[in-house]
Amino acid sequence: MMPASPIRKLVPFSEEAKKRGTKVYHLNIGQPDIETPENVMNTIRNIDLKVLEYSHSAGLISYRKKLVEYYKRVGIDVTTEEMIVTTGGSEAILFALNSCLDPGDEIIIPEPFYANYNGFAMTSGVVVKPIDSVIENGFALPPMSAFEQAITPRTKAIMICNPNNPTGYLYSKDELESLRKIVLEHDLFLFSDEVYREFTYDGRQHFSVMNLEGIDDNVILLDSISKRYSACGARIGVLISKNKEVICTAMKFAQARLSPPTFGQIAGEEAINTPDSYFTRVLEEYHDRRNIVVESINKMPGCFCPVPGGAFYAVARLPIDDSDKFCQWLLEDFSFEGQTVMLAPATGFYSTKGRGLDEVRISYVLNVNDLKKAMKCLEEALKVYPGRKVTH
Repeated sequence: MMPASPIRKLVPFSEEAKKRGTKVYHLNIGQPDIETPENVMNTIRNIDLKVLEYSHSAGLISYRKKLVEYYKRVGIDVTTEEMIVTTGGSEAILFALNSCLDPGDEIIIPEPFYANYNGFAMTSGVVVKPIDSVIENGFALPPMSAFEQAITPRTKAIMICNPNNPTGYLYSKDELESLRKIVLEHDLFLFSDEVYREFTYDGRQHFSVMNLEGIDDNVILLDSISKRYSACGARIGVLISKNKEVICTAMKFAQARLSPPTFGQIAGEEAINTPDSYFTRVLEEYHDRRNIVVESINKMPGCFCPVPGGAFYAVARLPIDDSDKFCQWLLEDFSFEGQTVMLAPATGFYSTKGRGLDEVRISYVLNVNDLKKAMKCLEEALKVYPGRKVTH
């Protein structure tokens, strides 16, 4: 059965809370309040088309050429023939799964992981084999022995998200080099979701799997403009691989759905012209937001939140009995000064039942003042939550 989205399943409860006059701070969904770059919005406003045509199934060639420029700037060498533009990063994931794995094949993913990987795997008949990453070390890549133990004759791929959603963990070059050895030894595909590439903190640098040597045929890069340019509604992603057979197979799926959205591709093409100053401002803003969330939670009795190295998410451990109940209770039964906070229960980011019961994912996508108020709501909520665990 298709799993419910942990990010969106509580929406009816937030709508009811709003009807009662309660202000809801949305920290449940990765929808930034950052403005889409002005140059992108101006391009959309001034599109002058007589006919809104299909594009090439792999995407507009002008956009793919522009993507080659973008990837070159971030140190990744690809050609227009090695990419397929998709309807959001979601379709890129689906194409990758359907192109590289058969029904019943297995994919290893460190958990917690982006909830929709589960749904996409289910749609493709693929079996997710989760391995544990833990909050105590900030959700670092699990030891290679855990990957080795999870490999069976049906294992065909490993998937990572870097920087990670939901944890914000940024995998180091050394961690990725360890993965490279396993991928080579067992001849597995390595899927890497790098949609948060631009968002890294404290002087850390992002390292792409596309730059791991000797595994060009194994690597599938999944990307999107949604978070990079705060353009979630454009629905434009891309699948990239140097493996010609993978691209050829994915192209069959691309042709079956005809083409990605034309308006979104025009927006994506212009987005690559966005000045660096935009990212400088955005990164500073997210850095401040991250610090507010992490510092606030770590001051609350019985709470722990590791410091994320990238993206704009954090997973926090709270003294609660059940994160699903708690997140629903926040919307149904709690308010502080006419306000409450909407979080995503971490249970939905785990494939293993029973994990994440005392964890929530927080998207720090609101402005600093709203985040401070949201953190105050959370602090007050934990004082009166009926299912609070006793901490020492």
